[in-house]
Amino acid sequence: MSKNIKQLFDLTGKTALVTGGSRGLGFQLAQALGEAGAKVLLSARKADDLKESTAVLKASGIDADWISADCSREEDTRRLAAEAVKRVGHVDILVNNAGAAWGSPAETHPVDVWDKIMNLNVRGYFILSQEIATRSMIPRKSGRIINLASIAGLGGNPPGMTTLAYNTSKGAVLNFTRTLGAEWGKYNITVNAICPGFFPSRMTVGLFKDMGEENLIKRAPLGRLGDDDDLKGLCVLYASDAGKHITGQWMAVDGGVSIITVA
Repeated sequence: MSKNIKQLFDLTGKTALVTGGSRGLGFQLAQALGEAGAKVLLSARKADDLKESTAVLKASGIDADWISADCSREEDTRRLAAEAVKRVGHVDILVNNAGAAWGSPAETHPVDVWDKIMNLNVRGYFILSQEIATRSMIPRKSGRIINLASIAGLGGNPPGMTTLAYNTSKGAVLNFTRTLGAEWGKYNITVNAICPGFFPSRMTVGLFKDMGEENLIKRAPLGRLGDDDDLKGLCVLYASDAGKHITGQWMAVDGGVSIITVA
């Protein structure tokens, strides 16, 4: 029997783990999943930030908890997966959002910073996905993995932006999403990506200063930056039964920036 639209988007009884969930876009995604009915586990490096964000979610009626972990470290990532499954019994939805960025001309980009970005933005996604899948999703033949990529992974930079390692990592996340979606479809695990455009956050403070907020707004056909609600709908679509036939895909949420061809 088919479900009505409210049932398709309902996440009641589901559990979600959101990395980088204590602030910014990760917190917005955690809010969306919680508002749709899921129990939410937030993870990030700083316990104080996690406590504060979890309290905000609980105050709005969301069943929320937190686990501190650094997803750039393999042992910490594996511990996070084990503790998450122990804490909630199983993980239905994994949101790989923890990430880092760095601005530097390619010719002087520090190799150690390159490695740091790749370890968190790509290697961390792989290890946590593997751990959660083998501990929870594959045995239960069900799961949703949502990877945060970026429109920076879709092409090169405009003049003035020097984020080679970040762009490269997000391009890798897109192909990671496609390949994993193809391989894990047999387990009824969907794997999809969100590509945000320009959203105000701690990570983009430097970019907004260098490029000029008004200039970034002018680049978008919709004439605005992303706000606190713009990622929520797509996140819940990917996580819910409404998106059960979508896998290996990505969508840009960028006000139209990525559709512009520069002559």
